[in-house]
Amino acid sequence: MTTNSGNQSDVRDGLLATILSEEAYRPIEPESVKDTGLPTSLIESLIFKRLSMVGIESGRKMSEFICLSFRLLEPILHEMRSRQLIVHKSSAPLNDYNYSLTELGNDRARIAMDACAYVGAAPVPLMEYVLSAEAQSIRAEAPRREDLRDAFEDITINEDLFENLGPAINSGAGLFLYGEPGNGKSTLAKRITQCFGQDIWIPRVIIEDGQLIKLFDAAVHEESTSDEASIVKSASYDKRWVKIRRPTVIVGGELTMDGLEIRYDPNSNVSEAPLQMKSNCGCLLIDDFGRQRIDPVELLNRWIVPLEARYDFLTLSTGKKIQVPFEQLIIFSTNLDPEDLVDEAFLRRIPYKIEIGDPTVDEFHELFEIYADIFDCDYRPDVVDYLIENHYVGAGRAMRRCHPRDLLQQIRNFCSYNELNLEMRDDYFDRVVKSYFSVVIGQEGPKEPVAPSKRAADLKSASTDAPTPTSVQTIAPTPTVSATMAPTPTSSATMSPTPTSSATMAPTPTSSATMSPTPTSVQTIAPTPTVSATMAPTPTSSATIAPTPTSSAPITPTPTSMQTVAPTPTVSPTLTPEEESPRPATVEAEKFFAEEKTPSPGTRASSVPLPPKQVVPPPGTNAPIVAPVTPDANTNMDPTPPQPQS
Repeated sequence: MTTNSGNQSDVRDGLLATILSEEAYRPIEPESVKDTGLPTSLIESLIFKRLSMVGIESGRKMSEFICLSFRLLEPILHEMRSRQLIVHKSSAPLNDYNYSLTELGNDRARIAMDACAYVGAAPVPLMEYVLSAEAQSIRAEAPRREDLRDAFEDITINEDLFENLGPAINSGAGLFLYGEPGNGKSTLAKRITQCFGQDIWIPRVIIEDGQLIKLFDAAVHEESTSDEASIVKSASYDKRWVKIRRPTVIVGGELTMDGLEIRYDPNSNVSEAPLQMKSNCGCLLIDDFGRQRIDPVELLNRWIVPLEARYDFLTLSTGKKIQVPFEQLIIFSTNLDPEDLVDEAFLRRIPYKIEIGDPTVDEFHELFEIYADIFDCDYRPDVVDYLIENHYVGAGRAMRRCHPRDLLQQIRNFCSYNELNLEMRDDYFDRVVKSYFSVVIGQEGPKEPVAPSKRAADLKSASTDAPTPTSVQTIAPTPTVSATMAPTPTSSATMSPTPTSSATMAPTPTSSATMSPTPTSVQTIAPTPTVSATMAPTPTSSATIAPTPTSSAPITPTPTSMQTVAPTPTVSPTLTPEEESPRPATVEAEKFFAEEKTPSPGTRASSVPLPPKQVVPPPGTNAPIVAPVTPDANTNMDPTPPQPQS
């Protein structure tokens, strides 16, 4: 009988408190573990993790942290002590004890922490949250004209806009607020929430299918601190719930599709509620609609069913689908025309589209008067007229509702820095207008530097169109030059100097710069496949076509130079007087072919195929051999072989 009478007393207190506080819902404190809707193992795991963090704590302190009454928690503590999971360390006030974990309890705490790292208030079952959201729905409220007047008392609003907002707010349906930036669309959204009931109850954490979902967010929820009657204060309630002001969740360009789903943290095994769930029983403002990182059509398609059905489906980390209330006033604020963003099917589900226009001159004066009182400054209408005439009408600039606040704030900063009295003066407005409205336009910056990759591409294109003096293509401008550049054994015998051939072999400054070898290999000189095939050295060409720019002496190949495929740039062939003396052509040719067939030790045979053996004039003849002329930029390259002179 005592227990039943106590429960009836608690129920009467809860009902009386609800009536006196004009609340549509008030959570009643549970009397047993069964009333909480939670398993005992979950409460024990919260105790394990709490003691593992603090070491020693009293039973009443743990009950405050877990948000469960001490009379409900005390039997669980005694049961854990009898199983040697916790021990009494010392006594505490009010017939309580200080508890700590045993070695077995520490093992259980580690297991519980690995399973879920959440430590805090005990969760509330999802079904209880659904019932509370339906009881505190914003659609159950019906704001009147007086409620709107009280909500908009500290801001200016013209009568036409006021008359349009009233029915839209009273309906509880979504609406579009569109207009130029800086006219107070976000401020209006916050005031609209104040038209409804002030406070609601939400659980701190929700549990469903063993998954924890954190709902209370200090970033968007403001905990209520309003004073209540003494009888309401004395009434007990479930501490797992928190009383907050009706939320106004504002999200802008940072909104993504992930923010509309349950976000699961695999490290802590805890989930977080999405934005529309946090804004239940309040207002959700999508600011700067159309400028999010997601497509507006994709966002609207996500909500096209919840806007009409008033519920939403979310997915847990386990893959289970849950149904949650969609009980909020959604406001889309944009600087663009709604018809340019969405189609007619979605606009039908947002029945109210209201334009927020620029303020009139009278509203502009009224705004300056309001903010002058906030900044503790004397209001001077003549100075405001000067500002409008010179910096708005004269400059062709539109007035915005945010300008009075921003301009007066800059004047206050200027006066505070210069230790001047804050007042509204013409010269002060002239100064702050320059910095507030200044825009750098029509100034062409320095020429953008060319990227290295683009510069390299330009150079490559230029070298292809017009070869430089060092290009291999200068040596062989026509296809017939490739055959000329591979000298035959006959041409090596013609390297004996004569007055005419000496003059012929003397390269011009242009050709000498072109034909001088570089420190790199022959393949580096001719990177393209066609040119590299042209420059393929033969046993005679490697030393023959390598004169220095200043040397005009005839070059006769030596046995070692024939075997050198790529001579170094520092070594140039030096001819002794004995080598300069002419020798019979027959002896020279025989020695050439003998050395070609038997390469010296330590060297590899040339991979270039040997030219066919030429017919050598008989020893008794005096027919001179004409030396081949080195290709030059001014030389007429005749593909016909030279004829012996008679």
